[in-house]
Amino acid sequence: MGKNKLLKLVENHGSPLFIVDHKIVRENYRRFNKALPRVQAYYAVKANSDPAIIKTLFDEGSSFDVASYNEFIQVYNLINKWREKKKEFFIWDKIIFSNTIKDRDTLKKINKYKPLVTYDNIEEVKKIKDYCSKAGLVLRLKVPDIGSQIEMASKFGAEPSDASMLIKKAFDLGMKVEGLSFHVGSQCTNFENYVTALGIASGILNEARSNGYDLNIIDIGGGFPALYDSNVPRFEKLARVLNQEFDRLFPDDVEIIAEPGRFIVATSAILISEIIGKGKRDGKIFYHINDGVYHTFSGVVFDHWIPKFHTFKSGKKEICAVVGQTCDSFDKISLAENLPANLQIGDYFYTENIGAYSIASSTRFNGFDGAKILHINK
Repeated sequence: MGKNKLLKLVENHGSPLFIVDHKIVRENYRRFNKALPRVQAYYAVKANSDPAIIKTLFDEGSSFDVASYNEFIQVYNLINKWREKKKEFFIWDKIIFSNTIKDRDTLKKINKYKPLVTYDNIEEVKKIKDYCSKAGLVLRLKVPDIGSQIEMASKFGAEPSDASMLIKKAFDLGMKVEGLSFHVGSQCTNFENYVTALGIASGILNEARSNGYDLNIIDIGGGFPALYDSNVPRFEKLARVLNQEFDRLFPDDVEIIAEPGRFIVATSAILISEIIGKGKRDGKIFYHINDGVYHTFSGVVFDHWIPKFHTFKSGKKEICAVVGQTCDSFDKISLAENLPANLQIGDYFYTENIGAYSIASSTRFNGFDGAKILHINK
C-alpha cells in the first residue's frame, strides 16, 4: 500500500490505526492450500481473533484451531451465523481444540458439542473422561523445535516413548483417540524439524494401527514461516518437502490437517502510529508514540518479534529510540532504530507485517485503548 494512501487513511480515521488487508489474508490462505493440497487448514485463532478475519477465512473454506472456551464459542457461534440455513456441520471438520490442558469448567461446557480435543498426559485423559466424555482425542507429541522463533517442546507434547501407553490408556477408559498432533515451534525456518516430526508421528501411527487402534488424523500444527523479509525461506520450499513426506509416510486414508496462524495474517496488516513526544536522553533521540508493547507492539515481548519503523518524511538518519505511551519504563519498543532525526510531534511511523500476535495480546494498561482497526478489501 502506498504512502499517500496510508496518510489519507490515518488522516480520515485517526491514530494509532491498524489496517487489515483482507485481500492479503485471502492470498495467503490460497497460497497455503495450493502448496499443500492434501492438508486442511485450521486457522489458529490466537494469531488474530478479529471476527472479520475469521469471516473472510470461513468464506475461503478454512477450519479453525482454538485454545480456550471463548475462542471455541466465538468460532462456533460465527459458523452457525454464517452457514446456510438448516445446513448442519460436523464440528471436527471446522474446529479443533488444540490446547492440551483444559480446565474442568471448559470441558463441561464443550462436552455437548462432541469436540475434537488434544491431550498429552494421563491426568488430562482422566479429566476429559470425567468432564467431556463425548470428545474425540488427538495425542500431541513432543518433537524437535530447534531454530524456531518460539519453542513449544518445553511445555507441550508427550514423549514419543510414552505415546503407545497414552493411546492405550485412553481407549481403556472408553475414549477414542482419533489421531496424533505435533508443533515444531512458531516461525520455523529449520525444515528438518518437520521431517523428524513426521517420521516420529508415522512410526507411532503405524504401531497404533497394528495394535488395533484406528487412528486416522495427523495434525502437523503450525510454525509455517511468514515472509517478514527476504531472509525467510520460501514456504513453497517447505511445502515440497512436506508433500514428499506425506506421500512416503501416510496412506490415503489418513487425514492431514494443519494450524497456520502467523502465516495467514502476519503480512496482512500495517500499523500507523503517531509521534506524541520527542526528547533526548544520553545523547539519543527518543520518539514517544501513541502505541507500545502493552498494545499493538506486544509481539516484541511475547513473540520475539523485531518491528521495522518506516517514515513518511525523509531526513538525515541516526540511531534513535522508539518508546510507548505508558508510564512504565518497560514500554520500550526499540532502542536502536535508524530514523530521520528531524521528525516532529504529529508525524507518523508505519510498521508492516504486524498482523499476527499484535492486537491479539493487546491490553488496556494505563487506561489506553488499543489501535483502531480498519478493514479494507473485505
